[in-house]
Amino acid sequence: MINALGLLKRRRFLPLFATQFLGALNDNLFKQAMVLFATYSIFSDAAKEQGFNALATGLSTLPFLLFSALAGQLADAHDKARIIRLVKTAEIAIMAVGAAGLVLAQQGYTTMALVMMLGAVFLLGLHSTFFGPIKYAILPQHLEPDNVLAGTGLVEAGTYLAILMGTIIAGYISSEAAAVGVMIVAVVGWFTGRRVPPAPRQGGAIKLDYNPFTASWRLVSGTMHIPRLFLAICSISFFWTIGAVLIIIFPPLVKNLLTATPNVASLFTATLSIGIAIGSVVINTMLKGHISAKYSPMSVVAMGISVVAFSLIVRAWTPAAPGQFYDWTDFIAQPLALAVLAVLLAIAATGGMFVVPLYAFLTTTVEKDETARTVAANNVVNALAMTVGAVAVMAITSLGVTPEDMLFVVAGMCLGAAWLAQKLHRACD
Repeated sequence: MINALGLLKRRRFLPLFATQFLGALNDNLFKQAMVLFATYSIFSDAAKEQGFNALATGLSTLPFLLFSALAGQLADAHDKARIIRLVKTAEIAIMAVGAAGLVLAQQGYTTMALVMMLGAVFLLGLHSTFFGPIKYAILPQHLEPDNVLAGTGLVEAGTYLAILMGTIIAGYISSEAAAVGVMIVAVVGWFTGRRVPPAPRQGGAIKLDYNPFTASWRLVSGTMHIPRLFLAICSISFFWTIGAVLIIIFPPLVKNLLTATPNVASLFTATLSIGIAIGSVVINTMLKGHISAKYSPMSVVAMGISVVAFSLIVRAWTPAAPGQFYDWTDFIAQPLALAVLAVLLAIAATGGMFVVPLYAFLTTTVEKDETARTVAANNVVNALAMTVGAVAVMAITSLGVTPEDMLFVVAGMCLGAAWLAQKLHRACD
């Protein structure tokens, strides 16, 4: 097997890597800029901020629930490179709507801006729904079998790096600058997408089902009957529900409990991205390339313990003076700052160790011409779980539960994920 980084020199991999990287960067740059502006400049109530974040999360995951089945069918039935080009063209139009919303928000047209930005969030979710199955399913067509794992690892690493860059940049630039930035990245991504080599259909012709409900039901039921796929998808869905809840509660927690500025909120998200990347490397080293859920149960239990520790630490935090916020230099100078970041890193690293091996089951249990539909089935279940999580956060918040108390709910969910992962490990022994 060639060195993994050597794949970045290859015409059959680099354009896909760049296109995925730019798409993830743009998605997170826009969403983080929108959430930070809404949290710090529009709303002044923790419950409303958390509710807005939950709504945005729900809108971004709804397309996965409705259209993943169609996306998987199209990816297996047509040239995947052609679909990439269509998707990246649509991204330019979507970002034009989102960018206009950011500019209008800065100018005080709040209602119209929120509608446009939330509309763009939904459409970005639709964009990701159709691109998601392709980025995994195209690799076996473009790479040799012993390079597929390395290619998948690079795509994942690039995604987390893009998330890191997008969230950090959003915390340091204005809404107008973010609007310009997302348009530039969308155009560059359009050019890289056109460089992806052809990836024609493999296997026989597929009859497409355009009904999102029947297609989703058939796709999921046709996948979930395989025991280890069922358990892997359920475990992954539990994980992303946990992630959705954390993403929803972190911005208002940073603002109202830690009394910190938007760039500190971006620092939190960046720390989570770094932690997941670290966890991915660690678990791959521990497993030595063997696909196993051996360490997943203990990893997610450790994640739950870290979440409880995080809740306890932030309760002991000394807030800034009334009406003031810590910027990142003032934040780092606080006695508990390093402990907060260390526990955040632990949450993300153990989460990465939990979920990374589970994705391997999705692409090694089925035939190559079914890979995209398998990933799409996983996306449907993930989206349903995340949407339920977002609705649950809004309902629980309406009962007066604070972000720091919501963390205990997350810790409890980690125990459920550990139980599922243990069943998967036993099923595969």
